Amino acid sequence: MDDLDDLARFHGDPEVVRYVPWPVRDRAATEETLRTKLEQTVLDEHGQWLVLAVELRSTGTVIGEVLLKWASDRQGELGFAFGRDHHGQGYAAEAARAILGLAFDDLGFHRVSATVVEGNDASVRLLGRLGFRQEARHVDGEVFKGSWITVLHFALLEDEWTARISRPS
Repeated sequence: MDDLDDLARFHGDPEVVRYVPWPVRDRAATEETLRTKLEQTVLDEHGQWLVLAVELRSTGTVIGEVLLKWASDRQGELGFAFGRDHHGQGYAAEAARAILGLAFDDLGFHRVSATVVEGNDASVRLLGRLGFRQEARHVDGEVFKGSWITVLHFALLEDEWTARISRPS
C-alpha cells in the first residue's frame, strides 16, 4: 500500500490510460485496484493475472506496471503501463523482458501475445524491439471505452524468445 500515491499519479493520467483497458482512476479507485493486485501474488492457473510494480531503483518510486496473464494452456498475455515521465527511457523494455523471462523460462509458456490499440505507436515499437511480430489487424475489432477501435495482435513464441536471448551481443 506504500505505493498508492505513485500508482494514483499514473492511473489518474488520461494520457497514460488512453490505451489501457481501465478508466482514469482517482485515488480511491486506485486503492481498490491495488488491494486486488496485492491479493494476486501467484500465477499458477489459467485466467490469473500477475501484476508487478516497476520501481525506479534510485528513488524507490513506482513508475509503472507490467502484467502477465496465464491465458490458456502454455499461453500468456503481456501488458504494461508507465507514467509519462518515464516513457522512452527503456524501463518498459527492461520490465517486459523480465516478465517474458518468467513466462518462457520459468513457467514454460509456448506463446505470449499482446493486444494494442491502433495508434499506440510506442507500444508497437516496444513489442517489435522485444521480438514480437504483428499477426493481425482487426478493423473495428472491439468496443473500447465506448467506441469501436482497430486492434493489433502481436505474439512471440518460446523458440523465438530462446533464439533472441541466446544470440551473442
